Amino acid sequence: MGNTFGHLFRITTFGESHGGGVGVVIDGCPPRLEISAEEIQVELDRRRPGQSKITTPRKEADTCEIISGVFEGKTLGTPIAIMVRNKDTRSQDYDEMQQTYRPSHADATYDAKYGIRNWQGGGRSSARETIGRVAAGAIAKKILKLVADVEIIGYVKRIQDLEGVVDPNTVTLEQVESNIARCPDAECAERMVERIEQIGRSGDSLGGVVECVARNMPKGLGEPVFDKLEADLAKGVMSLPASKGFEIGSGFAGTLLTGSEHNDEFYLDETGAVRTVTNRSGGIQGGISNGEAIVLRVAFKPTATIRKEQRTVTSAGSETILAAKGRHDPCVLPRAVPMVEAMVALVLCDHLLRHQGQCRTLMP
Repeated sequence: MGNTFGHLFRITTFGESHGGGVGVVIDGCPPRLEISAEEIQVELDRRRPGQSKITTPRKEADTCEIISGVFEGKTLGTPIAIMVRNKDTRSQDYDEMQQTYRPSHADATYDAKYGIRNWQGGGRSSARETIGRVAAGAIAKKILKLVADVEIIGYVKRIQDLEGVVDPNTVTLEQVESNIARCPDAECAERMVERIEQIGRSGDSLGGVVECVARNMPKGLGEPVFDKLEADLAKGVMSLPASKGFEIGSGFAGTLLTGSEHNDEFYLDETGAVRTVTNRSGGIQGGISNGEAIVLRVAFKPTATIRKEQRTVTSAGSETILAAKGRHDPCVLPRAVPMVEAMVALVLCDHLLRHQGQCRTLMP
């Protein structure tokens, strides 16, 4: 029913925004991997609400519990279940949305599809669902780092028309986490924070772009034809709430170049390895990783739920005006960074396991 993602490293998320809790079941994780709730919590803390003055004021610790699949600090190879219980719910804020559809939200489409929906906080369509993805992504990150030394770093590249100058080849996690905007360009980050605060006070919202880089990539990941690596990355990040666009490498800007300008010429490095002079391909050619850094971008729309009055309709079929209540991010970008990282990690981990199984079984 669309709640499961991945092939060999497979996750199924569950739960609603104002239900008992949310979480994930991870199947296919290799056994004997050392993992702890504390390691997973580090990533969840980057995603949780109420972490700064520019995020939703909902206060959730998002403390994770490992229910199964880990024994004495190591994975068993059996399904890993991780749960985060909802604590700070204020469902009364959503009473009006029981009958009234929020513009550009999932209310009307959920009713059209299922004929029933959890209207408290958006239910399953809430970004709170991504807790399970981020928890699973923490485990995927550790596998990638341990097996192939892959490093995944996401950051806010742009908010509205404010764009940071960031080098994906050298950016560090410390630079990303040095400010609440999660933009490594400190000067631009200050202006981003000011813009978000200003729009929040007005009851409106902003969108932008998260860029993500995966460095130290092994060659050979990707399964042509339909499971090309960039295709699976696109599906992964575009399944995130509020995502509206995907680019990899040169992206749409590459359409302005000629073939001779766009092609990544090859050379042999000091070890004799085949490398590319440029990386307009974004680390993937023919749907397969070529060993260069994977660089991708995800566009996120402005938060749909805003306090400004807007025209809408009710489930009973009457027109009305809605100024939404509740606690919402005026800009999802800073909290979306660990979500993008998680989806990239889940895709790469899954493809790493698939590559190991198919292509290295008979290798000497």
